[in-house]
Amino acid sequence: MNDNLRGAAFMVASMAGFAVEDVFLKSAARVMPLGQVILIVGLCGMLVFALMARSRGEAILHPVMLTKPLLIRSGFEVSGRLFYSLAIALTPLSTTSAILQATPLFVVAAAALLFKEQVGWRRWSAVCVGFVGVLIILRPGLSGFSLLSLLAVAGMIGFAGRDLATRAAPKVLSNRQLGIAGFAMLALAGAILLGYSGGAKLPDGAGLALLAGNAVFAILGYHALTSAMRTGEVGFVTPFRYTRLVFAMILAILVFGERPDLFTLIGSALIVSSGIYTLIRGNRRKAQGESTASR
Repeated sequence: MNDNLRGAAFMVASMAGFAVEDVFLKSAARVMPLGQVILIVGLCGMLVFALMARSRGEAILHPVMLTKPLLIRSGFEVSGRLFYSLAIALTPLSTTSAILQATPLFVVAAAALLFKEQVGWRRWSAVCVGFVGVLIILRPGLSGFSLLSLLAVAGMIGFAGRDLATRAAPKVLSNRQLGIAGFAMLALAGAILLGYSGGAKLPDGAGLALLAGNAVFAILGYHALTSAMRTGEVGFVTPFRYTRLVFAMILAILVFGERPDLFTLIGSALIVSSGIYTLIRGNRRKAQGESTASR
């Protein structure tokens, strides 16, 4: 199996892991405070990745984590994880997962506006179609609209900001060190939410099982994601991110009895198709630029 196929396999495994993690998170939030759940999972993830880093002789706290780009990235990650976790707990899993898929489109638009990256009219059209898909899911002004669904939009913007800040971050951290930083931000988001809401409680056996499942799949998903992005070509691997929506829809139906309506399905189709087109078109332009530069 070549690197691209291995990277794609890691990405699909990662998206499946994150979808299952969301199920455990939503279930755990029904029996204990959400802030407590994500704080404990964040601390567990930090511990696991710290042990992995030490076993490889790597620093647990790399100095680059305190540089400006990484601090900006961390701020966006905290907001993304905080709002996305609230959306998972308070709104349908299928809706939240669908809105999250618009993150790459937001990154493309923001990169063009902030970093002056070249984005042609075709990709701009695809970005607009994807945002129309988000509006179809949200249904502002219609009877199906819920203000709580904006939590998923806020989480999506936070994750997009994290991805944009990552472009300016030094690429010296290992997968283990990236895991420590990522789960530290998850723990911080949980601490902020728990400090605001209060009411931590000692989990019973069922609660501990849910926490364990959440932590295990969060760690496996994060590790598979970093492996995917560092194994195959980014342009080949990234479109497989959209498999997360497939897993999320199936689990939402099987576990929570959700029935995504026609608006959600149409909006999801527009987001995914426009996102994949944007990625393919961007990779084609990059390949053409490299070919021209080599002549």
